[in-house]
Amino acid sequence: MYDVAERSGVSIATVSRVYRNPDSVRAQTRERVLAAARELGYVPSGNARGLASRSTGVLGLCFPDYADPDTDTGADDETDDNAAMLYSDQIIRGMERAARRHGYALLIAASLKGGPESLVAKVAGRVDGFAVLARTVPTEDLEVISRRLPVVMLAGPREIDHLDHIEAANSDGQRQLTHHLIEDHGLRRLTFIAGERDSPDAEARFRGYQEACRSAGLPVAEEPDLRVPMMTQAEGARAAGVLLDRDSAGPPQAMLFANDQMAAGALHALERRGVRVPGDVAVTGFDGIPLSRLVRPALTTVRQPMRRMGEEAVERLVRRLTGADSDEPMSLMLPVTPVHRESCGCGPAEVSGPAGPDSPGRESPETPAG
Repeated sequence: MYDVAERSGVSIATVSRVYRNPDSVRAQTRERVLAAARELGYVPSGNARGLASRSTGVLGLCFPDYADPDTDTGADDETDDNAAMLYSDQIIRGMERAARRHGYALLIAASLKGGPESLVAKVAGRVDGFAVLARTVPTEDLEVISRRLPVVMLAGPREIDHLDHIEAANSDGQRQLTHHLIEDHGLRRLTFIAGERDSPDAEARFRGYQEACRSAGLPVAEEPDLRVPMMTQAEGARAAGVLLDRDSAGPPQAMLFANDQMAAGALHALERRGVRVPGDVAVTGFDGIPLSRLVRPALTTVRQPMRRMGEEAVERLVRRLTGADSDEPMSLMLPVTPVHRESCGCGPAEVSGPAGPDSPGRESPETPAG
């Protein structure tokens, strides 16, 4: 920094302002400083800046890593793992966008299970604030991390009362989508396919499904019709085959999957079996990932504001770091939007109103996610 200041004929403080608050420096002076920095190969040191300000200028995000590197066996597994990450990808996009706006970098980590010295703990030690997706970090580890930096929990139920929490209206969205199949399409034999019980969002969606069925006077079990170990395309394809082969009153009129990845896999499996969608069976998903628009027939789903969830996480962390918020923890429920497409028998894209609490600035129904 001393060399840059000498080369450009300005003070050390001006060089610092160019990088910290460029709008506070005249454009001509700013360009002279940046030109000198380029000539000298100067890059601001995050570590040195952190020593001076006791901050890193970095926010962290940690989400579950569903892949097991010891069991990856081929291209098909890799494709399925990529699909499983689509949900996290959209949250990352939202966080990156908001972090840039506030002058922060983003450090992300897909976490495998571990103890206090796990990847999660290492990431937490390098950031000013931390966002964590549900089921990523044990509660006891989060308690330790939250003592030294602000933490925002994303998705799932609120596990720690004193932490900020952001989730989507999963139950409301699934209830509205199920109601659409029953009332608008006259379907009665419905099946719901979920993940393991430790998936809080999928369990909330199942509750919404149950509520819609009971409201319509349809019998509904206390458990999903089928549970799968991983909510991936491969498991969705397998689930569709299992449901078709069951000896019962006949195949279901609709398969409601707890996420889009499973539903996309089911569409492929049903096509291979010669089953027409939606002629023979309707198929729906949940999340509204880009894949839901690309499969054929296009998938009826419930769109979550995933990128907005990432943006809201950054806004909350920044407010905590700047002292703009009170000490009271915040809980935010983001609305979701059912999107009716060909896989349930609707037109190209018929969008119903938002399900869940009203919230300004929600994404428009057909905003491209790419």
